Amino acid sequence: MATETLTYTNGTTTLNGHAPPSQTSLPPFPVDIPTAPLLRISLSKLQANDTEEVERFCHACEDLGFFYLDLRGPGDEILDDANKLFDVAEQLYDLPLEEKQKYDFMSKKSYFGYKGLGAAVVDRKGRLDRNEFYNVSKDDILEVSDPLPAPTCLANQRDLFKSFMLSAHGIVSMVLKLLNEHLELPERTLSKLHELRRPSGDQVRLIKAPPQPKDDRQTALGEHTDFGSVTVLFNRLGGLQVLPPGKDAEWCYVKPLSGHAIINLGDAMVKFSNGLLRSNIHRVVSPPGAQADHTRYSLVYFARPNNEVLMQRLSGSNKIPELDADEVEEDINAKDWIIRRAMGHRVAVHGKEHDWDAFLGTEVKSRRDNS
Repeated sequence: MATETLTYTNGTTTLNGHAPPSQTSLPPFPVDIPTAPLLRISLSKLQANDTEEVERFCHACEDLGFFYLDLRGPGDEILDDANKLFDVAEQLYDLPLEEKQKYDFMSKKSYFGYKGLGAAVVDRKGRLDRNEFYNVSKDDILEVSDPLPAPTCLANQRDLFKSFMLSAHGIVSMVLKLLNEHLELPERTLSKLHELRRPSGDQVRLIKAPPQPKDDRQTALGEHTDFGSVTVLFNRLGGLQVLPPGKDAEWCYVKPLSGHAIINLGDAMVKFSNGLLRSNIHRVVSPPGAQADHTRYSLVYFARPNNEVLMQRLSGSNKIPELDADEVEEDINAKDWIIRRAMGHRVAVHGKEHDWDAFLGTEVKSRRDNS
């Protein structure tokens, strides 16, 4: 019997020569797999400023930095847009590899556009990633910057990307408003650092992770913390894992829930709050159970501070911890900080055997230092 292998023909991933099935026929998440203890938070209750729900939200942001956001109900158009963008992603990744590679802008020191399989290191052993990315710039879609070249299947969907981005940024704005109040910062402090029409590294990411051979299932995306402010994630298959706080914690899956987004805070919020808010370690591995034999697509909106924002503790709050007496913060703006992190594990930039720990996020470094 032939061994199970991954092959890439004309840029399309197949498993033993068979194309991945439609996303509408995916097997359910296994019932016997331990999952992460994410709180389920209601968007409509947060919008109504429900006291109990806001308290649960603030607890999630300090404790794990991850939570489910239930989007069902009035104003749930983002769910329709997300479903349409999953279809766009399938069209994108069906393109020949040579076509997709035309939109790899890494040589221009840009993380927008296409990233192919194996372009980044996922661990200290130098193993390579097992997914494809395509990053679509918010500034491009909202005409804050000059447009970037894009495949026709993406260029024809600018209105869809705009609609999704506006809805996702609306969620981000609500999160920032509530955290601004929780941190007892002057009014609109966080909002002013994330203005929609100012240049920033905000993006939509379309991700494809092909099924891996049963005898060689490795980490598809290495452990990390996000380097922006707020992440809004949609996926249909398992594979995302978080490492809860605690010395003896073990990796556990985050189960996708229909009608929900997965929200997590990034390192920018750790910087702004001097560690009061949490940016939790996570990674992506093969989906559990029968899901592992299917192609995993994900859709993400990454919200990041405006380019000129300094990545330092915010003033004006008695709730944010003070810096240590001998601590000197780095003088770096969001644009440079994000580019450094985004390119940190790229093989073409740093080589395969580079200093892995030098580009880890805030919590990863903290755990290493305290271990």
